Amino acid sequence: MSQPAIQMCLCGSGLRAARCCGMNPAAMPPPESSRHLVPLVERAVTAHRQGAIETAERLCLDVLELAPDRPGALTVLYQIRKDQGNHTAAEALLRRVVALDPNNFAATNEFALLLLAKGAIQEAEAQARNAIRIAPQNPQAHNLMGMILTEAQRPQVGEYHYRKVLELSGARDPILLANLAWNLKNQGRMEEGRELYKESVAAAPDIRQTLLGWARLEEADRKFDAAAELLDRMEKQWPNDPGLLLSRAVLLGRMKRTDEALTVLDQMAGQSTGGCLGPNELAEKGRMLDQVGRYDDAFAAFSEGKRLARELSGHHYLDGAAENLITRLGGFFTAGRLQTLPRASVRTDVAQPIFVLGFPRSGTTLMEQTLSAHPRIVAGDELPLINDLTGLMPRMLNSPLGYPEALAELWMGDQREGLDNLRDYYLQKVAQMGILTPLAAWFTDKMPLNETHLGLIALLFPEAPLIHVIRHPLDIMVSALSNHFTHGMFCASALETAATHYVRVMNLVQKYRSEMALRYLPIRYEDMVTDQENTVRSVLDFVGEPFNPKCLRFHENQRYARTASYAQVTERLYDRSRFRYRHYLKHLQPVIPILRPHIERLGYTVD
Repeated sequence: MSQPAIQMCLCGSGLRAARCCGMNPAAMPPPESSRHLVPLVERAVTAHRQGAIETAERLCLDVLELAPDRPGALTVLYQIRKDQGNHTAAEALLRRVVALDPNNFAATNEFALLLLAKGAIQEAEAQARNAIRIAPQNPQAHNLMGMILTEAQRPQVGEYHYRKVLELSGARDPILLANLAWNLKNQGRMEEGRELYKESVAAAPDIRQTLLGWARLEEADRKFDAAAELLDRMEKQWPNDPGLLLSRAVLLGRMKRTDEALTVLDQMAGQSTGGCLGPNELAEKGRMLDQVGRYDDAFAAFSEGKRLARELSGHHYLDGAAENLITRLGGFFTAGRLQTLPRASVRTDVAQPIFVLGFPRSGTTLMEQTLSAHPRIVAGDELPLINDLTGLMPRMLNSPLGYPEALAELWMGDQREGLDNLRDYYLQKVAQMGILTPLAAWFTDKMPLNETHLGLIALLFPEAPLIHVIRHPLDIMVSALSNHFTHGMFCASALETAATHYVRVMNLVQKYRSEMALRYLPIRYEDMVTDQENTVRSVLDFVGEPFNPKCLRFHENQRYARTASYAQVTERLYDRSRFRYRHYLKHLQPVIPILRPHIERLGYTVD
């Protein structure tokens, strides 16, 4: 009679599934029962340190077969799998180390770094926060938190942690200075960032990433000659560096030297393994091909870029989660319930938000750039605060329910001021970010897809202007295809899922508008382009501010927009992106049936 095959874990750790990812923690023997294995773990550690990898691996596998919860053996096996390039197994093993020993600073910090490298920003932040709780005076922990928060587009808070590293270490490490410089660049504080790059390069002139970051700052700040000089300097040392070549292509594109930019991208492809570009390079190539009118080639580049991004990141649209959230929001925010729910009071002592709503790539950056040219309005950019509140709400309202159902606590006598507390959390965080100026009466919040939480926003800020930028849905699809973003539960990972999420969100907006009174103004992107002054006047009148001609010269606004549109909004108004979808109509056929009801409801056509 044949013996059943041993089922090895699919993660590649080398352990049986029952002793790895399929392990039942409740079935683990008590720690004291495996004390006899401690000498084996110590031998594995010593063998690994001495380079006897096969011996260390065998010892770890033997120990973990008997006691799969021994952190020491898991840690050594993690190091072995990491060195072998087995990232799936390494992550699974390190995740288990952190779960078993949550106060292990080294493992927690390492896990946060691993998650950051794979783009799991939210989970990386949770681990980095725990690392700081474990070791609040450790510079390494604060440095990693600064990196994560900068990547998460919360650079103001990230700056605090970078400066904490400077305070704790007492040294001006060149790499730290470069990281802080990049953070300041993301805040639009270009001159401060430039000075730090100069200091960093003076101390360590041959760090590739520092020079590359400095060149990108100069390009973002429209100092094209300075950016080119830095890239030329890099080319002498790293002539075929992919980061250098991509930055060169982006710079040439901004200088309208599109053919040269395409030549550089082709050079990159020729030098890469298999002659292929990566997702970011393909997106850039597609945008260049679009500019020169090679639309079929552009679509092919965009599509291949999306496919590679899905393959490399593992990110796919969270269809079930998106449907569940939107169904629950639509079911909660009904007219009957809203009649009995309170509203937060309006603060008159601080600047108030203007919510610039819209699907990613709908024109919200252009709207924000226009508004923030007004002397009484400052740009807040993509503030994550409404989304943060949806997670904090159950705890702040002392509710056993999640969002939005936790809002039912507002009927309780001890939560009558719950909305005021949530509102104040939002306003306090804005103040801490340092985006307000003494003359500012308003600040913008243009986090994409904030309209998903329109009901909550209206409860917190019942008098806040809600400006919803509307654009032809097929134009939005083309832009979603040509850019990589994670908003909307990774809906932009494919054309069809972007269309599906667009329809879900727009249906939800219709539901909100039918169930509650909103201070809501829809503005068409196309009107912003073809009838700029009248559109700007109507928006400012809606906000309650006098017209200012500076708003028509938004391209002179020196702020740096931290979005994919940062380059476009520094140009004079143009209409080449209006009805751009017509060039791609044959490629968009799969999503037209999904979008047609909204195309027609919004007064657009497919032609």
